[in-house]
Amino acid sequence: MKIQLETLPHQTAALKAIDQAFPGMDAYSNDPDANYIYANPLVKYRYQEKANIDVKMETGTGKTFVYTRLMYELHQKYGLFKFVIAVPSPSIKEGTKSFITSDYAKQYFSQFFENTQVQLNVINAGDFKAKSGRRNFPAQLMEFVESTRQNANQIQVLLINAGMLHSKSMHRDDYDQTLLGGETSPVKAIAATRPIVIIDEPHRFPRGKKFYADIEELKPQLIYRFGATFPEITTGRGKNKTTKIDYYRDRPQYDLNAIDSFNQGLVKGIDVDYPDMSEQQASARYQVKAAKPKELILTRNGKEHRIGIGENLADVDPGFAGNITYEGGTDRELSNGLALAKDMELIPGTFAESYQDQILNQALEYHFAAEQQNFLRPESEANAPRIKTLSLFFIDSISSLRGENNSKGWLAAHFEKLLKAKLVKLIDKYDLALNDRERQYHDFLQATLASLQSEHQDVYAGYFSEDRNSSDDDIQAEVDDILKNKEKLLSFKDEQGNWLTRRFLFSKWTLREGWDNPNVFVIAKLRTSGSDISKIQEVGRGLRLPVDENGHRLTQDEWPSRLSFLIGYDEKDFAAKLVGEINTDTPIKLNHDELTDEMVKLIVKAKQQTNPKLDPKSTANEIYNNLGQHEVIDFNHNFKAKVALNGKTMSGYEAFLQLYPEVEHQTLVAKDRVRDLKKRHASTKVKLRKENWNQLKDLWQQLSKRQMVKFDDSINQLAEDVARNVFSDPDKKIFVLDQPQIIHQTISTDAEGAKLQETQQDYRAAYRTMKYGSFLKQLTLQTDLPVPLLHRLMTNTMRDQLNNDPNYINEKTLNNLIKTFNRNFNERIRTQYSYVPLKFSASTSIYDAQKQEFVDELPADLLGVYSADAVADPKYLYDRPPLRYDSTDPELMILRRTYSNQITVFGKLPKKAIKIPRFDNGTTTPDFIFKIDQTDGQTVYAVIETKAENMRLGDEEIRVIQQKYFDQLRESGVYYRMATSEDEVHELIRKIENKEISTDDVTH
Repeated sequence: MKIQLETLPHQTAALKAIDQAFPGMDAYSNDPDANYIYANPLVKYRYQEKANIDVKMETGTGKTFVYTRLMYELHQKYGLFKFVIAVPSPSIKEGTKSFITSDYAKQYFSQFFENTQVQLNVINAGDFKAKSGRRNFPAQLMEFVESTRQNANQIQVLLINAGMLHSKSMHRDDYDQTLLGGETSPVKAIAATRPIVIIDEPHRFPRGKKFYADIEELKPQLIYRFGATFPEITTGRGKNKTTKIDYYRDRPQYDLNAIDSFNQGLVKGIDVDYPDMSEQQASARYQVKAAKPKELILTRNGKEHRIGIGENLADVDPGFAGNITYEGGTDRELSNGLALAKDMELIPGTFAESYQDQILNQALEYHFAAEQQNFLRPESEANAPRIKTLSLFFIDSISSLRGENNSKGWLAAHFEKLLKAKLVKLIDKYDLALNDRERQYHDFLQATLASLQSEHQDVYAGYFSEDRNSSDDDIQAEVDDILKNKEKLLSFKDEQGNWLTRRFLFSKWTLREGWDNPNVFVIAKLRTSGSDISKIQEVGRGLRLPVDENGHRLTQDEWPSRLSFLIGYDEKDFAAKLVGEINTDTPIKLNHDELTDEMVKLIVKAKQQTNPKLDPKSTANEIYNNLGQHEVIDFNHNFKAKVALNGKTMSGYEAFLQLYPEVEHQTLVAKDRVRDLKKRHASTKVKLRKENWNQLKDLWQQLSKRQMVKFDDSINQLAEDVARNVFSDPDKKIFVLDQPQIIHQTISTDAEGAKLQETQQDYRAAYRTMKYGSFLKQLTLQTDLPVPLLHRLMTNTMRDQLNNDPNYINEKTLNNLIKTFNRNFNERIRTQYSYVPLKFSASTSIYDAQKQEFVDELPADLLGVYSADAVADPKYLYDRPPLRYDSTDPELMILRRTYSNQITVFGKLPKKAIKIPRFDNGTTTPDFIFKIDQTDGQTVYAVIETKAENMRLGDEEIRVIQQKYFDQLRESGVYYRMATSEDEVHELIRKIENKEISTDDVTH
């Protein structure tokens, strides 16, 4: 399996905003060193804060992808080629390195930046060790500093963590070598290259502190900071003391905050759960009065308990089971690894093994519930790609998992016992499975059990910071799989066809930052955090949207995903705190007394998301006028005390929210995005009005017929013709050599003095190539072309054009062939297909094909992430209020509009209600349906698409696909149209009611 990177809309928006904020190049500089070959070209306002740029992106939304692509774009547009990426920790450094050097990232970027390579130079502890008595520079530092502009296709990147940057090795100047012909200090040598610095996790590099000072010593021309959290600065004292977030230019140039990330479905939803405890047990709390290097002082009910180094907490209270002692020292930790701090509360029951078993058991229940859904994909199309399900456990110590002398720790023993019981039960459940996918899952479970019972199980693994120095081969294999082999961890089978059963990971907070795997569906905390870290950071390892076994990242529309987060009882307010933290990430605070300009700008911003051409100034004026006409505000823009709106009396502020609910969408997280399962509300389901849906039943029996995309008979010949044209490569741009290059410098002297000459040379003996079998295998997998055809075309091309040179068989050529064929083929087949109804019906989110009945209720998320009050309407397809919707304009406007009596049924179609196959795989569903009684008594249906958000195809392609699908239902009185506004929908329905247009009209 190979991960397929895709450019998502919010990432495109980020790159566009960053580009617009770029200060530009200084083309008219008088600096005599402007053309210094070892340094970046000169940027305007260099070394000044007004050049620097902040990019705020929430955890899990792809900031590493964005700043990697940013480097490519800055190189392509402006010739900038030396970048320093500064990260706070070695674990984050490892994650960044893994992404930039991954095959899937290289393949993705090669599509847009041909022949451009990133040379990643990573500085690690130990790289500066003296050898043979000489103190030399690491090769990767020399590569970065001494590379020149002459290699126009290479981007030099230096990746370094804060501790390494701050080290003596980077600042000393007594090396036995020089850089750039004279520099003896690594920091000064890097500064001479005029680097562009990218800071990841900027809250760990606050201005005025040592790590930021290290950044400043690099003398960056400009700094990009990427993060979900930024440092704060405090000014003044006493009553005049104020705290604000420290942004360059006073604000981020792109701001994708937590509220937008959750509400727009850019990350998973979260379900929080914790074990029940008796109030008596929960009240047995001990508070940390002091945690000293040699003594721990706990208090309860005013009584002090002093615990010395090595003394057992069970002597204070038997509830502290598990032989927990105080370790003290500078870390002030317990033997289970919990770092203690003043005023922290400890609950004895939460430290007992039985309590941890409770969390383990619940975590496994959630894991296998998610795994069965993700593997079987029961609500998706037949044979939809499977999704590997991973679970992550944060535990108290290494010994509890690995034990001593190659033995299993108590936690591993308990985990295996519980896991085996779950596996045996599930294997029994699927023993008599008839469905192919269920039989596959049965095999997967059996392979898991067999591995678990073997001498070297491969089902669960651990990674801890101490592992970096381990000499144990098995441990290193686990570490590599978790940290580096992301694609292996996401795959179901290896190249030999054997099941890859590893999917349970254990760590001790090491994976909290810098590690990401999109398929984490369960996180279980078997230890308390120990400090007041960000709640979003704690769940961050599981927020990313999942990828399927083909490497495609699934949107929430394609496959709604949630993270199950299990915690201890002592953190039972976690969900409330998480929601509070998300809501504090709002760009502005809502004023309940006065309509501020910032509030109006939020509405304008929301409206521009659905209509980018809106003029901000005129739209703002319309908002003020509308609120004035409804008497919501006075002339000074103050909210009135009482307002009559839609037959109700309310405050002016409440009326404002009724008229413009998009304000709350950007300032509050939607209720269903974070759920406390102990306080679950029934509102997550929406009940259908069966009497209304049954009026659509005759139509729905036609819509439930499974449809097949049938291509023209000439499609195979077309594919072969396209392939032949691609392989002929008339422009000689597809079949290329993949060879690293070297800059050769020659010093010569003449009467005028010494001169330096440079030439670009190839490493003639170092071509990068692929095995021919692997080359053909990847080519057929990515194009669906048969191997015999590909082999024949390759043989002819190699013979006739490439002199049978095997060096042309490489990854660059492979990527060029795949990209060019798929692009050309898709352009040719967009209209060369039709829909053919099959003889059997298919169930959807709204209809049970076996029972031939509509379902009773459905998840609210399928109708929309937002909810709003509305007047009850007997024509509506669901019980209301509240209304569910995804966009205020036009969706909510359409739903709130009053329609004539000729409309007998109307409503929003849930996701996957009509699964219209797309020619490029996947499905699409229109947004609204109306049942209309025309003036002559004839009944017709209007099916309307209002937008194409979160779809990989554009609006026009969606319109063509859906139009082609509904063309076959014209005789049944079905109108299909695409509309962009509430008024357009209303006018369309009016014309249908009055028979001013017919089903033969094709307008959109």
